[in-house]
Amino acid sequence: MRKLALAAAAVAALGLSAPAADAKTGVKIGVLTCEIEGGVGLILVSSKKVNCVYQPSSGGRPERYEGRIRKLGVDIGVTNQAILAWAVFAPGKTKRGALEGTYVGATAEATVVAGLGANVLIGGFKKTISLQPLSVQVQTGLNVAAGVAGLYLDFVRR
Repeated sequence: MRKLALAAAAVAALGLSAPAADAKTGVKIGVLTCEIEGGVGLILVSSKKVNCVYQPSSGGRPERYEGRIRKLGVDIGVTNQAILAWAVFAPGKTKRGALEGTYVGATAEATVVAGLGANVLIGGFKKTISLQPLSVQVQTGLNVAAGVAGLYLDFVRR
């Protein structure tokens, strides 16, 4: 819980919102915070489970998502559970579950005991949702990774 609070605070502190929201980037509609299971990077590829909570900026009900994050590129090392938080941008208001889908983009991270990472991903509903400008990632372990990332999210219906 402490890591989750730290990641959320980092997103707020960095002001992860569009500097000048335009039709291409959309408007900030909320924050997506994910817990990523720990694991071992296997040099060229890695795949880890994610459990996420999306909090709309409008103050609406939080939404839960489950899925996987996969990386293709250099990913060497061992990490414990990580917390990843993104500012979420869309062309306008979205319906519940709109973040469900596949996102792709670039990733980079470095961890020596504690570390940070950056991920820029685009996808979701008709490829109109953007998880950006970059994520804040907090994790522990020993790892270095860079390459292409894919994130798949399933909306958890209640």
